[in-house]
Amino acid sequence: MYHHSASVSHSAAGSAAGVLEPAPTDSKDALLFQRCAWCCTATYHRLLCPVCQGSELRTERSEGSGTVRHATVVHRNTPAARNVSLVEMAEGFVVRGRVMGPLIGIHSGDRVRLSTAKDPVRGEPVFQLLDEPYRAWN
Repeated sequence: MYHHSASVSHSAAGSAAGVLEPAPTDSKDALLFQRCAWCCTATYHRLLCPVCQGSELRTERSEGSGTVRHATVVHRNTPAARNVSLVEMAEGFVVRGRVMGPLIGIHSGDRVRLSTAKDPVRGEPVFQLLDEPYRAWN
């Protein structure tokens, strides 16, 4: 575990309260994440770092590109089937969201780009496929 030196002063922006800070006005459709000041681990919506348990998390803006790590189709609690995916962002954190496109055409390893930071219905990020790779018939 890491401990702070009493002689070092830190700004309030780097505290765990950074999770609750309002987003800047120019980043309306930006995906915001936290980075630990101690070990530089990127994480999404946490109060403590999952690696070192540090509480000094800086809020940063994601560039919005990532890779689908897992995709599934959910038929529960919705009138129509919907996609739920785990997307690993370029900064190193994983976020759950929805990928737009044909449900059968979304696979692990597909590259995606952030379309909307918050879906108005579910409040999750929405991504779009960057390219549809050729897939042979199985």
